[in-house]
Amino acid sequence: MTEIPTFPLPPLFGDPTPYDAEDYRRLRAEGPVVRLPLATGGPDVWLVTQYAEVRQMLSDPAHFSNAARGPDGRLADRSDESLKGFVIGNPLMYDPPEHTRLRRLLTGQFTVARMRHLRPRIEQIVTEHLDAMEAAGPPADLVQAFSLPVPSLVICELLGVPYADREDFQRRSNRLLDMTLDREAHAANTAEMNAYMYGLIARERAEPGQELLGLLVREHGDDLSDDELLGIGNTLLVAGHETTANMLSLGTLLLLHRPDQAAVIRDEPDAVTPAVEELLRYLTVAHRAGPPRHATEDVTLGGRRIKAGDLVIPSLLAANRDEAFVKEPDELDVTRDAAGHMAFGHGVHHCLGAPLARLEMQVAFPALLRRFPGLKLAAPFESLRFRLQSTVYGVESLPVTW
Repeated sequence: MTEIPTFPLPPLFGDPTPYDAEDYRRLRAEGPVVRLPLATGGPDVWLVTQYAEVRQMLSDPAHFSNAARGPDGRLADRSDESLKGFVIGNPLMYDPPEHTRLRRLLTGQFTVARMRHLRPRIEQIVTEHLDAMEAAGPPADLVQAFSLPVPSLVICELLGVPYADREDFQRRSNRLLDMTLDREAHAANTAEMNAYMYGLIARERAEPGQELLGLLVREHGDDLSDDELLGIGNTLLVAGHETTANMLSLGTLLLLHRPDQAAVIRDEPDAVTPAVEELLRYLTVAHRAGPPRHATEDVTLGGRRIKAGDLVIPSLLAANRDEAFVKEPDELDVTRDAAGHMAFGHGVHHCLGAPLARLEMQVAFPALLRRFPGLKLAAPFESLRFRLQSTVYGVESLPVTW
């Protein structure tokens, strides 16, 4: 068995120092709910570290609110232009019943039946990109040749976004998730994203297409404002390719160091689904469940008294590495039952696009491993640059050869 090298793990709250598995073990050992300062300044936060308490918190939107708030803790003014694009219309920034209304309009696009309909097209997209890699020959950057363009093309087709625009929205989404940028840079980037999406919405309002944005306009146009369509479109566009792209790259990197487990995915079709769940659990690329929550009133969680207005952050990565959830959680075992992991969150804000992400990975991983059974790194592991100061954990590039 080839030993997996030590992956640097995403630190908390802008901390410049990478974490490792021991850091998350230490946090869990301190208790299920611990008080921590923000590395970026501001008030202390409550970090929820253990599986049971993270699950309990995410199941209780009445006490832990997702609604966007200002620095004073008050509900954000949604007429504020700076909030358009990733607050207004973003289901993650709403509590029930507003959240329920928005999610109900979208749920039908991500059903199991809808995914079965999409599978042949996803298989075609994967095959086309593998063909192009093979034709170009080694070496290749797997991120640019495969991991990023496959989910980007899928989400473009699903939403009705011209694929020719993908490089621009990939650049803007990378900046959106970069926690090292200052407020002015984030504001300018958001303004660019909003201008682009407003143009698409205007087009769909004038002549609705058959893709998701067009269907929303056709079926619910009177119930959704342009600002809400903007928030929905931006959220799905960013989430729809960033998380899956990073999972494909990091998952491949893991499997290159565990050829025994890569062989399971390559050679055993029935093993692919549980293997993807274990990769999701182990990596947990979205290490926080959306924005920090605010306690709506005094509440006790994990034996700690949390006051109304306090910031509370559930660590999905810490929860998924909890010994109370799986045995030997810091070991990768694609044959284990990792059902119940929280890589996609939990509760009312469980990731709407989880069925699509799962399907893309279930198609892409075995196809890649079968096409290039001799796939290996084309650069020293130590030279890889991990995306540690990003909302979504990943690797900047992945040089491979075969």
